[in-house]
Amino acid sequence: MTDSVPADQASGAVLAGPTDPADWLTLPDVAERLDLSISKVHQMIRDRELIAVRRDGVRRIPADLVANKTVLKHLPGVLNLLADAGYDDEAALRWLYQPDDTLTGGTGAATLGGDHAREVKRRAQALGF
Repeated sequence: MTDSVPADQASGAVLAGPTDPADWLTLPDVAERLDLSISKVHQMIRDRELIAVRRDGVRRIPADLVANKTVLKHLPGVLNLLADAGYDDEAALRWLYQPDDTLTGGTGAATLGGDHAREVKRRAQALGF
């Protein structure tokens, strides 16, 4: 769980970089979308079922990782594999949103919602070796 604000955010600059998702949800928004308590959302973040990073001083979750009142099926596995490979939440987020023309969705995050999600999981697993 990333609770510190990166140095380039300390100045108050908005960090919508090329490897960031387009839309963000706050934790209360995620709790409402998933029909859960906010404490359960915090637990899901601690258990690496969701990823949350600070943007503008507020912990946020990429909106496209929470679809149809559920978390993308393979996301928890990928987050655990990335953590095992030494990735913190910011690095995992960059990895998920790094453009990759060899993936059908164009990024790992977009591909997780489709038929080739296992390929993203396989690539995350390979990072540990």
